Amino acid sequence: MTAADAADAPDDLADLPYADLLRPHTGPLEVEGDYDTVHFDRTDFPPGSRATGARFLESAVTDCSFTDADLRGTRMNELWAAGTRLTGVSLAESNWLDSALVGCSLAGVEAFGAVLRRVVLRRCKLDSVNLRAARLHDVVFEDCVLRDVDLGEARLDGVTFPGSRLEQARLGRAVLERCDLRGAVGIDLADGYDSLRGAVISSSQLLDLAPALAHTLGITVQDR
Repeated sequence: MTAADAADAPDDLADLPYADLLRPHTGPLEVEGDYDTVHFDRTDFPPGSRATGARFLESAVTDCSFTDADLRGTRMNELWAAGTRLTGVSLAESNWLDSALVGCSLAGVEAFGAVLRRVVLRRCKLDSVNLRAARLHDVVFEDCVLRDVDLGEARLDGVTFPGSRLEQARLGRAVLERCDLRGAVGIDLADGYDSLRGAVISSSQLLDLAPALAHTLGITVQDR
């Protein structure tokens, strides 16, 4: 998936290829639950909800709220979520495939060691999200804000950021391959400027990043 393919992730529930198969979910989440073609809608899950090791296949989540939930080790295959808030949620070591988050808010989310493959995040806000040592393959951040997102020691392969803004993001010891930052409207890193090797940036972005890159490389810029 590339930035050009991001438009393939639908904005509306009705446009999902499995929309007619969805059935409403009722009741609490379950540890190691199996959720196939399930629709979670307008539900505020109570703090401390647990669904560790659960599997979500061709399911949808709309206008829900998760607070301090434990979703560690979950598997999301063709999951579509919209208008949903995740606060203090553990998604550590979760696995995402062919999924999309649209207009979602993630704050204080722990997603270290997660694997995201062919995932689109559109118009999402990520605040203090921990993605350390995560693996992101063909992931699109479209029109998102990534504030204080920790990507330290992560591997980013084929990741793009069209229309997105990185604010105090951390890239220390991250490995980037085929990462295209040219569409980003702002790149502000708290650390890891040396990890930008392997990324593609525009000439204007290079000018903006030049002072920080020079500092990282120990270059003194002096006209006289």
